[in-house]
Amino acid sequence: MMQIGLPLDWPVDELKDGFIVTAANRRAVQFLDGWGRWPVAAALLTGPRKSGRSLLGRIFAQKSGGRVIDNAERSDEQWLFNAWNDAQEFRRPLLFIADVPPPQWQIALPDLRSRFAATPVVTLADPDEALIIELFAKLLKQRGLGATPEVLRYLAARIERSHVNVVRTVDVLDDVSLSQNRAITVPLAKQVLTSIGVMSYESHCA
Repeated sequence: MMQIGLPLDWPVDELKDGFIVTAANRRAVQFLDGWGRWPVAAALLTGPRKSGRSLLGRIFAQKSGGRVIDNAERSDEQWLFNAWNDAQEFRRPLLFIADVPPPQWQIALPDLRSRFAATPVVTLADPDEALIIELFAKLLKQRGLGATPEVLRYLAARIERSHVNVVRTVDVLDDVSLSQNRAITVPLAKQVLTSIGVMSYESHCA
């Protein structure tokens, strides 16, 4: 399956880290690429664990010359408030990254709550099948493991769709392949998915 390229002016050195764009995250990429059109000089990026939020933030910072505050929901609220105000004063774009947006992320400081109420939010969705295929191929290659397109499609069609499940499955595929001295085949993939319980409900019923 073809990997969809990022905008051509995104930094080449970050592209080496392999941020993969599909329908599941294209809106977020396009939104960050258009930082000059934000209604305020700040935005909030949210999404599930292992979804590439931090990598996307680094790409954004290199491209825009802006600032990124990761794990914003665990940061000091007065500091976040000051950073938001500085971004507006100096017109330097600021990207907050957090697990969830307010009000799921409860903010005690009223002035900060009002700032985030005016801050646009973009979210990385759970991976679609195309992204899961690409992620499996990338992570397995990083470990020196090969998998045919048939195996990649088998995994992507049956796994519960989350970035965490992809990483977990690759970890176990690596361990089992090494310990049993076996190539990664469809039977091995089925064994691993069953053993760690990450198969989708539909796959169990098929």
